[in-house]
Amino acid sequence: MGSLTTSPKLLVVDFNNEELRSGTTTWESTCKEIRHAFENHGCFIALYDKISPQLRKSIFQANSQQLFDLPLEKKVLNTNEKPYHGYVGQIPFLPHHEAFGIDYATTLQELDEKVVRMLFESYGIAKNCESYLESTTYLLRYIKYDTPKMKENSMVFPPHTDKTFTTILYQNHVSGLEVQTREGQWITLEFSPSSFVVMAGEACRGWSNDRLLAPIHKVIMDINGSETRYTIGLFTFLKDDKIIEVAEELVDEEHPLKFKPFVHLDLIKYFDSERGRRSQNLLKDFCGV
Repeated sequence: MGSLTTSPKLLVVDFNNEELRSGTTTWESTCKEIRHAFENHGCFIALYDKISPQLRKSIFQANSQQLFDLPLEKKVLNTNEKPYHGYVGQIPFLPHHEAFGIDYATTLQELDEKVVRMLFESYGIAKNCESYLESTTYLLRYIKYDTPKMKENSMVFPPHTDKTFTTILYQNHVSGLEVQTREGQWITLEFSPSSFVVMAGEACRGWSNDRLLAPIHKVIMDINGSETRYTIGLFTFLKDDKIIEVAEELVDEEHPLKFKPFVHLDLIKYFDSERGRRSQNLLKDFCGV
Protein backbone atom coordinates (compact mmCIF):
# COMPACT_ATOMS: atom_id res chain seq x y z
CA MET A 1 0.00 0.00 0.00
CA GLY A 2 1.21 3.46 -0.81
CA SER A 3 1.20 6.38 1.56
CA LEU A 4 -1.74 8.76 1.76
CA THR A 5 -1.40 11.76 -0.50
CA THR A 6 -3.51 14.54 -1.95
CA SER A 7 -1.77 14.23 -5.30
CA PRO A 8 -1.84 13.36 -8.13
CA LYS A 9 -4.93 15.39 -8.91
CA LEU A 10 -7.90 13.63 -10.48
CA LEU A 11 -9.26 14.73 -13.83
CA VAL A 12 -12.20 17.15 -13.57
CA VAL A 13 -14.63 17.19 -16.51
CA ASP A 14 -17.26 19.93 -16.84
CA PHE A 15 -20.32 18.24 -18.37
CA ASN A 16 -22.13 21.58 -18.22
CA ASN A 17 -19.86 22.88 -20.98
CA GLU A 18 -21.96 23.48 -24.10
CA GLU A 19 -18.91 22.71 -26.25
CA LEU A 20 -18.86 19.12 -24.97
CA ARG A 21 -20.85 17.71 -27.90
CA SER A 22 -20.14 14.74 -30.12
CA GLY A 23 -18.06 15.72 -33.14
CA THR A 24 -16.36 18.72 -31.56
CA THR A 25 -12.66 18.96 -30.75
CA THR A 26 -13.61 19.43 -27.09
CA TRP A 27 -15.49 16.12 -27.18
CA GLU A 28 -12.60 14.27 -28.85
CA SER A 29 -9.99 15.58 -26.42
CA THR A 30 -12.21 14.90 -23.41
CA CYS A 31 -12.82 11.32 -24.57
CA LYS A 32 -9.07 10.72 -24.45
CA GLU A 33 -8.73 12.43 -21.06
CA ILE A 34 -11.48 10.26 -19.56
CA ARG A 35 -9.91 7.08 -20.95
CA HIS A 36 -6.51 8.03 -19.50
CA ALA A 37 -8.12 8.85 -16.14
CA PHE A 38 -9.82 5.46 -16.04
CA GLU A 39 -6.62 3.69 -17.05
CA ASN A 40 -4.43 5.41 -14.43
CA HIS A 41 -6.75 6.21 -11.52
CA GLY A 42 -9.95 4.32 -12.29
CA CYS A 43 -12.07 7.43 -11.74
CA PHE A 44 -12.52 11.14 -12.33
CA ILE A 45 -14.62 14.06 -11.04
CA ALA A 46 -17.65 15.15 -13.10
CA LEU A 47 -19.20 18.61 -12.79
CA TYR A 48 -22.90 18.23 -13.48
CA ASP A 49 -25.59 20.69 -12.38
CA LYS A 50 -28.74 18.62 -12.94
CA ILE A 51 -29.41 18.21 -9.19
CA SER A 52 -30.81 21.46 -7.79
CA PRO A 53 -29.84 22.83 -4.35
CA GLN A 54 -33.42 22.13 -3.20
CA LEU A 55 -33.25 18.48 -4.28
CA ARG A 56 -29.82 18.11 -2.70
CA LYS A 57 -31.16 19.46 0.59
CA SER A 58 -34.08 17.07 0.42
CA ILE A 59 -31.81 14.08 -0.28
CA PHE A 60 -29.19 14.69 2.36
CA GLN A 61 -31.05 16.48 5.16
CA ALA A 62 -34.73 15.65 5.40
CA ASN A 63 -35.14 12.30 3.67
CA SER A 64 -31.90 10.63 4.68
CA GLN A 65 -32.45 10.79 8.43
CA GLN A 66 -36.09 9.70 8.13
CA LEU A 67 -35.16 6.72 5.99
CA PHE A 68 -32.36 5.36 8.15
CA ASP A 69 -34.29 6.03 11.37
CA LEU A 70 -36.95 3.50 10.33
CA PRO A 71 -37.30 0.43 12.60
CA LEU A 72 -35.13 -2.50 11.53
CA GLU A 73 -38.20 -4.61 10.76
CA LYS A 74 -39.17 -2.00 8.17
CA LYS A 75 -35.67 -1.70 6.70
CA VAL A 76 -35.28 -5.42 6.03
CA LEU A 77 -38.39 -5.31 3.83
CA ASN A 78 -36.13 -3.72 1.19
CA THR A 79 -35.22 -7.09 -0.36
CA ASN A 80 -33.90 -8.18 -3.76
CA GLU A 81 -32.99 -11.59 -5.17
CA LYS A 82 -29.76 -10.14 -6.55
CA PRO A 83 -26.89 -9.98 -4.04
CA TYR A 84 -26.34 -6.53 -2.43
CA HIS A 85 -29.32 -4.96 -4.25
CA GLY A 86 -31.62 -4.61 -1.23
CA TYR A 87 -31.09 -3.40 2.33
CA VAL A 88 -27.54 -3.94 3.59
CA GLY A 89 -26.80 -3.36 7.25
CA GLN A 90 -26.36 -4.87 10.70
CA ILE A 91 -23.06 -6.44 9.57
CA PRO A 92 -20.77 -7.01 12.58
CA PHE A 93 -17.55 -6.02 10.80
CA LEU A 94 -19.27 -2.97 9.21
CA PRO A 95 -21.09 -1.49 12.22
CA HIS A 96 -21.12 2.06 10.82
CA HIS A 97 -22.55 1.27 7.38
CA GLU A 98 -26.12 0.90 6.10
CA ALA A 99 -27.58 1.09 2.59
CA PHE A 100 -30.89 0.80 0.75
CA GLY A 101 -31.17 -0.28 -2.87
CA ILE A 102 -33.65 0.99 -5.47
CA ASP A 103 -33.52 -1.20 -8.56
CA TYR A 104 -34.08 0.16 -12.08
CA ALA A 105 -33.54 3.75 -10.95
CA THR A 106 -32.53 6.17 -13.69
CA THR A 107 -31.23 9.09 -11.64
CA LEU A 108 -27.95 10.24 -13.25
CA GLN A 109 -28.54 7.91 -16.21
CA GLU A 110 -27.88 10.76 -18.64
CA LEU A 111 -24.44 11.40 -17.15
CA ASP A 112 -23.56 7.70 -17.14
CA GLU A 113 -24.61 7.26 -20.77
CA LYS A 114 -22.48 10.19 -21.87
CA VAL A 115 -19.43 8.83 -20.02
CA VAL A 116 -19.93 5.37 -21.54
CA ARG A 117 -20.29 6.78 -25.08
CA MET A 118 -17.05 8.72 -24.63
CA LEU A 119 -15.28 5.64 -23.30
CA PHE A 120 -16.36 3.42 -26.19
CA GLU A 121 -15.49 6.14 -28.69
CA SER A 122 -12.04 6.69 -27.16
CA TYR A 123 -11.19 3.04 -27.87
CA GLY A 124 -12.54 3.20 -31.43
CA ILE A 125 -15.47 0.85 -30.77
CA ALA A 126 -18.39 3.30 -30.80
CA LYS A 127 -20.30 0.79 -32.96
CA ASN A 128 -20.69 -1.43 -29.88
CA CYS A 129 -22.06 1.27 -27.60
CA GLU A 130 -25.79 1.17 -28.40
CA SER A 131 -25.99 -2.56 -27.72
CA TYR A 132 -24.35 -2.00 -24.35
CA LEU A 133 -26.63 0.90 -23.38
CA GLU A 134 -29.75 -1.06 -24.32
CA SER A 135 -28.62 -3.85 -21.98
CA THR A 136 -27.82 -1.64 -18.98
CA THR A 137 -29.78 -1.65 -15.73
CA TYR A 138 -29.32 0.80 -12.87
CA LEU A 139 -29.29 0.38 -9.12
CA LEU A 140 -29.52 3.48 -6.93
CA ARG A 141 -28.10 2.97 -3.44
CA TYR A 142 -28.69 5.32 -0.53
CA ILE A 143 -25.74 4.91 1.85
CA LYS A 144 -25.11 6.03 5.41
CA TYR A 145 -21.79 6.07 7.29
CA ASP A 146 -21.90 6.80 11.02
CA THR A 147 -18.98 8.48 12.74
CA PRO A 148 -17.02 5.88 14.75
CA LYS A 149 -16.74 6.36 18.47
CA MET A 150 -13.48 7.36 20.09
CA LYS A 151 -10.69 4.74 20.00
CA GLU A 152 -12.48 2.82 17.26
CA ASN A 153 -11.05 2.25 13.80
CA SER A 154 -11.68 5.34 11.69
CA MET A 155 -12.14 3.15 8.60
CA VAL A 156 -15.92 2.70 8.27
CA PHE A 157 -15.76 0.77 4.99
CA PRO A 158 -12.69 -1.34 4.11
CA PRO A 159 -10.71 -1.29 0.84
CA HIS A 160 -12.67 -2.86 -2.03
CA THR A 161 -13.46 -2.58 -5.72
CA ASP A 162 -16.94 -2.14 -7.15
CA LYS A 163 -18.40 -5.06 -9.10
CA THR A 164 -20.29 -2.70 -11.41
CA PHE A 165 -19.58 -1.57 -14.95
CA THR A 166 -19.55 2.04 -13.76
CA THR A 167 -20.37 3.77 -10.48
CA ILE A 168 -21.39 7.40 -9.93
CA LEU A 169 -21.16 8.73 -6.36
CA TYR A 170 -22.74 11.88 -4.93
CA GLN A 171 -22.11 12.83 -1.29
CA ASN A 172 -23.16 15.32 1.33
CA HIS A 173 -20.65 17.76 2.80
CA VAL A 174 -18.90 15.08 4.91
CA SER A 175 -15.91 13.72 3.01
CA GLY A 176 -14.18 10.40 3.59
CA LEU A 177 -13.73 8.63 0.26
CA GLU A 178 -10.15 7.60 -0.57
CA VAL A 179 -9.05 5.96 -3.83
CA GLN A 180 -5.88 4.08 -4.64
CA THR A 181 -4.17 4.82 -7.97
CA ARG A 182 -2.47 2.24 -10.15
CA GLU A 183 0.85 3.27 -8.58
CA GLY A 184 -0.49 2.49 -5.11
CA GLN A 185 -0.98 6.06 -3.90
CA TRP A 186 -4.06 6.87 -1.82
CA ILE A 187 -5.93 9.99 -2.92
CA THR A 188 -8.36 11.75 -0.59
CA LEU A 189 -11.31 12.89 -2.69
CA GLU A 190 -12.74 16.32 -2.06
CA PHE A 191 -15.56 17.29 -4.36
CA SER A 192 -18.04 20.15 -4.42
CA PRO A 193 -21.86 19.93 -4.05
CA SER A 194 -22.31 20.07 -7.84
CA SER A 195 -19.78 17.33 -8.61
CA PHE A 196 -19.75 13.55 -8.78
CA VAL A 197 -17.15 10.79 -8.70
CA VAL A 198 -17.36 8.52 -11.76
CA MET A 199 -15.61 5.19 -11.18
CA ALA A 200 -14.90 2.04 -13.21
CA GLY A 201 -15.97 -1.32 -11.79
CA GLU A 202 -14.70 -4.87 -12.26
CA ALA A 203 -17.07 -5.51 -15.20
CA CYS A 204 -15.65 -2.46 -17.00
CA ARG A 205 -12.15 -3.72 -16.31
CA GLY A 206 -13.10 -7.03 -17.91
CA TRP A 207 -14.72 -5.35 -20.92
CA SER A 208 -11.56 -3.28 -21.46
CA ASN A 209 -9.25 -6.32 -21.42
CA ASP A 210 -7.63 -5.08 -18.21
CA ARG A 211 -6.74 -1.69 -19.68
CA LEU A 212 -8.95 0.19 -17.22
CA LEU A 213 -8.41 0.19 -13.48
CA ALA A 214 -11.23 -0.84 -11.14
CA PRO A 215 -9.81 1.21 -8.27
CA ILE A 216 -9.54 0.02 -4.71
CA HIS A 217 -11.32 2.54 -2.49
CA LYS A 218 -12.36 2.91 1.15
CA VAL A 219 -14.18 5.30 3.48
CA ILE A 220 -12.38 6.94 6.41
CA MET A 221 -14.23 9.05 8.98
CA ASP A 222 -12.82 11.51 11.50
CA ILE A 223 -13.25 9.92 14.94
CA ASN A 224 -13.54 13.43 16.39
CA GLY A 225 -16.31 14.34 13.97
CA SER A 226 -19.98 14.44 14.87
CA GLU A 227 -21.71 14.39 11.49
CA THR A 228 -23.04 11.47 9.48
CA ARG A 229 -21.86 10.90 5.94
CA TYR A 230 -24.61 10.25 3.39
CA THR A 231 -23.96 9.17 -0.19
CA ILE A 232 -26.13 8.19 -3.13
CA GLY A 233 -24.58 5.96 -5.75
CA LEU A 234 -25.76 4.96 -9.20
CA PHE A 235 -24.43 1.47 -9.93
CA THR A 236 -24.67 0.08 -13.47
CA PHE A 237 -25.00 -3.57 -14.40
CA LEU A 238 -25.61 -5.56 -17.59
CA LYS A 239 -28.84 -7.52 -17.90
CA ASP A 240 -28.78 -11.24 -17.22
CA ASP A 241 -28.74 -12.29 -20.88
CA LYS A 242 -26.02 -9.85 -21.96
CA ILE A 243 -22.54 -11.31 -22.39
CA ILE A 244 -19.63 -9.02 -21.53
CA GLU A 245 -16.71 -9.77 -23.81
CA VAL A 246 -13.54 -8.06 -24.93
CA ALA A 247 -13.82 -6.38 -28.32
CA GLU A 248 -11.31 -7.65 -30.88
CA GLU A 249 -10.04 -4.08 -31.25
CA LEU A 250 -8.79 -4.21 -27.65
CA VAL A 251 -6.65 -7.32 -28.19
CA ASP A 252 -3.14 -7.02 -29.66
CA GLU A 253 0.43 -8.07 -28.94
CA GLU A 254 0.76 -5.52 -26.16
CA HIS A 255 -2.65 -6.45 -24.74
CA PRO A 256 -3.25 -10.22 -25.16
CA LEU A 257 -6.73 -11.49 -24.27
CA LYS A 258 -7.07 -11.59 -20.46
CA PHE A 259 -10.69 -12.61 -19.83
CA LYS A 260 -13.28 -15.02 -21.20
CA PRO A 261 -16.81 -13.73 -21.95
CA PHE A 262 -18.99 -13.59 -18.84
CA VAL A 263 -22.44 -12.69 -17.54
CA HIS A 264 -22.38 -9.76 -15.12
CA LEU A 265 -24.76 -11.29 -12.57
CA ASP A 266 -22.60 -14.43 -12.49
CA LEU A 267 -19.63 -12.27 -11.50
CA ILE A 268 -21.62 -10.80 -8.59
CA LYS A 269 -22.77 -14.26 -7.50
CA TYR A 270 -19.18 -15.48 -7.63
CA PHE A 271 -18.08 -12.58 -5.44
CA ASP A 272 -20.86 -13.49 -3.00
CA SER A 273 -19.41 -17.00 -2.63
CA GLU A 274 -16.79 -17.92 -0.05
CA ARG A 275 -14.16 -18.39 -2.75
CA GLY A 276 -15.02 -15.09 -4.37
CA ARG A 277 -14.83 -13.14 -1.12
CA ARG A 278 -11.34 -14.56 -0.49
CA SER A 279 -10.10 -13.73 -3.99
CA GLN A 280 -7.25 -11.23 -4.36
CA ASN A 281 -7.97 -10.84 -8.09
CA LEU A 282 -11.69 -11.43 -8.55
CA LEU A 283 -11.91 -11.09 -12.32
CA LYS A 284 -8.89 -13.27 -13.03
CA ASP A 285 -10.14 -16.00 -10.73
CA PHE A 286 -13.65 -15.82 -12.16
CA CYS A 287 -13.03 -15.65 -15.91
CA GLY A 288 -9.28 -15.31 -16.55
CA VAL A 289 -7.89 -16.87 -19.72
